Amino acid sequence: MIRIRTTLLLATAMLLAAAGQSALAKGDAAKGQAVAGACAACHGPDGNSMIPANPSLAQQHGDYVAKQLAEFKSGTRANAIMAGMAAGLTPEAMSDLGAYFEKQKLRHAGARDRDLAAKGRKLYRGGDSARGIPACSACHSPTGAGMPAQYPRIGGQHSEYTLAQLKAFRAGERANDANAMMRSVAAKLTDAEIAALSEYIAGLK
Repeated sequence: MIRIRTTLLLATAMLLAAAGQSALAKGDAAKGQAVAGACAACHGPDGNSMIPANPSLAQQHGDYVAKQLAEFKSGTRANAIMAGMAAGLTPEAMSDLGAYFEKQKLRHAGARDRDLAAKGRKLYRGGDSARGIPACSACHSPTGAGMPAQYPRIGGQHSEYTLAQLKAFRAGERANDANAMMRSVAAKLTDAEIAALSEYIAGLK
């Protein structure tokens, strides 16, 4: 029964991702670069954040970036700073920013604790069927490349940022995930598992 539910959940996720990708217009990277200066202090001039608490946006799917900006603006994803940054952006500007960051090369954060990363590898790649936890790789791919619009590129992301987001999903503080998928998964993860996954993901390429 758990396997059937997991399969259905993943199938729904793929359909939603495809629908979201087709619904968003492609942006203009050159126009996005002109706007990206406002993002540099927190995310770096080329989208490579030097602050581990802030995500790197370089090489992130443009559709996903635009979607997150729209949700910050609407309040669907709660963050006071980002709500202010997104408030004046048009949908076109959001798509342009997404296109710009998608073209930048990510400087992978890298795993610092190999033993901790090794613990996260098993859960990321295989999940835990006994506890109803699907493999992270099913939506985010084995390399962490993700799926445009719905599921971000997470490979090489700062472990501190990933850890904070998983805990936010678990606590219900972040609720912009389709069908509460991430909240459902994160609710079953321990602090130790979240730390291990975050470290493993930081080392993915």
